[in-house]
Amino acid sequence: MSQTIAALANVSLCSSALDKALHRPNHLPGMIAMYGPSGIGKSFSAAYCANKYQAYYVECKSSWTRKALLSSVLNSMGVMPAKTLPEMTEQACEQLALSGKPLIIDEMDHIVEKKAVEIVRDLYEGSQGTILMIGEERLPAKLKAWERFHNRILDWIPAQLADLSDCKALVSLYSHDVMFSEDLLMEITKKSKGVVRRICVNIEQVRRVAVDAGVEEISLKDWGNRAFYTGEAPSRRL
Repeated sequence: MSQTIAALANVSLCSSALDKALHRPNHLPGMIAMYGPSGIGKSFSAAYCANKYQAYYVECKSSWTRKALLSSVLNSMGVMPAKTLPEMTEQACEQLALSGKPLIIDEMDHIVEKKAVEIVRDLYEGSQGTILMIGEERLPAKLKAWERFHNRILDWIPAQLADLSDCKALVSLYSHDVMFSEDLLMEITKKSKGVVRRICVNIEQVRRVAVDAGVEEISLKDWGNRAFYTGEAPSRRL
């Protein structure tokens, strides 16, 4: 594993699916989609896979047009974009086919909402390459509106909520100077409701308390009645 990416369950799921798509028989489709709620580690997975497979990676923005998507894809490939959409599509298809590298499209929901899905299908059809799409929980349902696109998906990967093993992996990555007890890790996982971002925030909060107290180990008892970060805004007291 990369020194900056924790060995989370979703990382393994995504990597295995991408490897399967890269080594698929020629008669099978080459697009896969990972989907799930915000904050549970999908971008961790995409970052790891981009590094492991030397993939072309783009993170879509809500303002993107079809041209913006293609420009970003070509920039990730180190290719100077042509002037027209058809030319840009051909450039990207050629690079995908020649390189054999996968293309990872993060925040795919923005492309669906902009009704630019057919551009992604064009890239796949023109290259027969491997494309991994990352999106929110409703991504599969949204893509059903494009039947020709939807039936070219080789694998749907539902991202999983983080568990105790994931929490331990994140502590190993982000808290080199403080050890956490098992009961504290269990409580962090529970209070964070399996959301990786919340777990990371809680790990840093606990780590800072331990560092400020000058200790190298901390337990749930040591943490006491302090509140964990749950993602909820505190109630205003007037």
